[in-house]
Amino acid sequence: MRSVAVVVQPGFAPFEFGLACEAFGLDRSDDGIPNFDFRIVAPDPGAVSSNIGFSINVEHGLDAAEDVDILVLAPIPRSQWDHVDERVIEVVRAAHARGAWLLSVCSGSFVIAASGVLDGRRATTHWRYADTMARMYPQIDVDPDVLYVQSDNIITSAGTAAGLDACLHLLRQELGSELANRIARRMVVAPQRDGGQAQFIASPIPIDASLSLAPVTEWMLQNLHAELSVDRLAARAHMSPRTFARRFKADLGATPAAWLARQRLLHAQRLLEETDLGLDRIAAECGFGSAAVLRQNFARTMGLTPTAYRARFSCTGAEVSASVPESEAIPA
Repeated sequence: MRSVAVVVQPGFAPFEFGLACEAFGLDRSDDGIPNFDFRIVAPDPGAVSSNIGFSINVEHGLDAAEDVDILVLAPIPRSQWDHVDERVIEVVRAAHARGAWLLSVCSGSFVIAASGVLDGRRATTHWRYADTMARMYPQIDVDPDVLYVQSDNIITSAGTAAGLDACLHLLRQELGSELANRIARRMVVAPQRDGGQAQFIASPIPIDASLSLAPVTEWMLQNLHAELSVDRLAARAHMSPRTFARRFKADLGATPAAWLARQRLLHAQRLLEETDLGLDRIAAECGFGSAAVLRQNFARTMGLTPTAYRARFSCTGAEVSASVPESEAIPA
């Protein structure tokens, strides 16, 4: 069992706070999902007011977060951005120093930023606050166009619902994609969204905009093993390659190549977890061509090799076998 603490401060946002409670605080053991030792903490225990007029009673002080494996920073109001509570800053620094996960939702990223542990790193926050964060903390590479950013053991998320994407991303790394997908199904949300905040900043997408591409994306998922060039996909959609690429990016928030690469990696994760297929076979079924290419793409995105991923998350206890030694594919 791993432990999680969510830090709430006066003026907290209930929805974003609730996301962390939903992700880490519920008992889902009946679905084969391990429970977390879940705690809600505050600098000053007792009644903590929200930003919409009600309060919650928090029993634990910050000392209850001293040994947790995951520290979640709920959003704080704009009035606190330039004078974050020093007690919270110390808890963040201590958690980072001992190797715990740090996860911020929306403006909770300002708390992590104030601690200094984001200096020299890439991070994000709600797109409306990204410019402010970049001005306040020029030593941080603020990316306003993504749903979340992971830098080692620090995850910062964008606004509101993106916090759930970040929580599921962390759960996927801790529990594996199969259990993370079960949690997402319980929440009735997509296990992983493609695209980023950019799709929410400009003009909204018509509700039925992606319906015309649904048959194509479904066909892509059924043919991940095949060579799927933009020309081939455009022909299937009865569009010119240029129009297809533009429509795909507008509707799905990612280029065809980026979307396809992500789907291939997700399929590889499932096969590593649920089958005893060797890497050559998995690479062929997912469209990577060879085990070496699979290793390179998997390690670059996931931060660990297919062998290490299977050892950690396999449901079968299978060993990975392939014709090319793993050390040849991922140089140190």
